[in-house]
Amino acid sequence: MKSTLEDFLEAIPQVETLEHFQAATETLRDRLGLKHVVYHWVNSVGERFGAGTYSSEWVDRYLEKDYLRMDPVIFGCFQRFTPVNWKQLDWSSKAAKAFLVEAIDFGVGNQGYTIPIRGPHGQFALFTVNRTANDADWEAFIDAHGRDLIIVGHEFNKKALEFETGDHVLPKPSLSPRELMAISNLAKGFSRAQAAQEMGISEHTLRVYIEAARHKLGALNTTHAVARALSAGVIIV
Repeated sequence: MKSTLEDFLEAIPQVETLEHFQAATETLRDRLGLKHVVYHWVNSVGERFGAGTYSSEWVDRYLEKDYLRMDPVIFGCFQRFTPVNWKQLDWSSKAAKAFLVEAIDFGVGNQGYTIPIRGPHGQFALFTVNRTANDADWEAFIDAHGRDLIIVGHEFNKKALEFETGDHVLPKPSLSPRELMAISNLAKGFSRAQAAQEMGISEHTLRVYIEAARHKLGALNTTHAVARALSAGVIIV
């Protein structure tokens, strides 16, 4: 892994376009014998960017079903600052189990390791490697390569920050305390029912706060509102 890592790190500074970024994920996948490598980034103004080796069919399906709003990996990593073995996440719900089965049907491996990365001005990214393997083999892979993958993930992120357009940062939207609490609870992975219970309000009232926050954040939907709030530093979880 040492020479592979060094060779790969030397190549990252040559990445100058999104196409090069995509090629870099494919190169790392092949060198480490992985099934997939994915880098997902929300920049400082809430714009999304992704590069990775998931099939276009799975990406289309993911967007079509709006899985971003319930993906255990996304919401699990919002709450963490350290790398996450997917086995550590909560897959107990019926929806999460069905989601994983469908992902595997579309060619996603059953094992994953995701590194959450936080940059300046609320920038947030996830760097994920994925493979089909049993638990013991996957643990051995993480033990052997986990620290090196953290370095690679941060090097990916360093390059991604160069893609930011200018130094101007948009002013933070002004959300009320209840709007902030509503969005923060969703960012932590709470369901609407759980968020309402946590705040001591009805789900109808919760929806009012969420919609008000969404409007102020200029978001297309609730998931987009959570992403914008996190990326702008309006909420911290």
